[in-house]
Amino acid sequence: MSGQPVVSTANVSQLAADLLIASLSLKRMAIINPEFLVPVVGGREEGGEGITTPAELYGAPEINILVIQQRSPVLKSRKEDFVSSLLEFIRTSGVASVLFLSGVDLSNRTDAQMLTPTYQLQSRNGPSLSGTALDALTTLPIATYTSPVLQSPHESVQEVGVPFIPGGGLTRRILASLPKNWSIPTASLLQFVLEGDNRADARLFAAVVVKVIGHDVPKWRQPNSWNVGLFGTPHDQTLYG
Repeated sequence: MSGQPVVSTANVSQLAADLLIASLSLKRMAIINPEFLVPVVGGREEGGEGITTPAELYGAPEINILVIQQRSPVLKSRKEDFVSSLLEFIRTSGVASVLFLSGVDLSNRTDAQMLTPTYQLQSRNGPSLSGTALDALTTLPIATYTSPVLQSPHESVQEVGVPFIPGGGLTRRILASLPKNWSIPTASLLQFVLEGDNRADARLFAAVVVKVIGHDVPKWRQPNSWNVGLFGTPHDQTLYG
């Protein structure tokens, strides 16, 4: 089972991935080629050796879960290259299923969508989820996402097969790019959010993820970096007299 957050509204998917990595004690297993992403580096969590890079793979031998943490957006001119490379990596990696996480702009909800913040979305080119690691999506009360708006007045959902996801980053492009012979069970979880302090949103999102994949988390643990770096370092109050 592999999961990947998509850089999107409020970074709620990245925050949820942070919680999964910390709470499941996942370790960095590999650095993913960052050539398609905005360059960024930083310190490692808890002062670990080396640097943090734009995209990394996390896992643990005793847990059948992998998490790709993407920390910077895809370069505008390399979106197609990134999607193609990502799908090829997934196809050849041997994972049993894939779950993409993405935020959606809260201001685009319909009245009916105000009942719950979390929705699911599947590509019509993917196989059935029944009997797979994502089978819970067929039984849990997680509604299928629909969009009240189109990306342009000249398109239709029937043409692309995947509804417009405002603030959803490349989620729609990824799902729409799955080839017709795609054999890996693939789905996306979407959460309506607004920009701000999204830690509570991330906890809810992560809780839904583990419910879907059928994994128990006895105690949630947030990364220590959230305490000092989530909103930047505190300002020196002497600056304000």
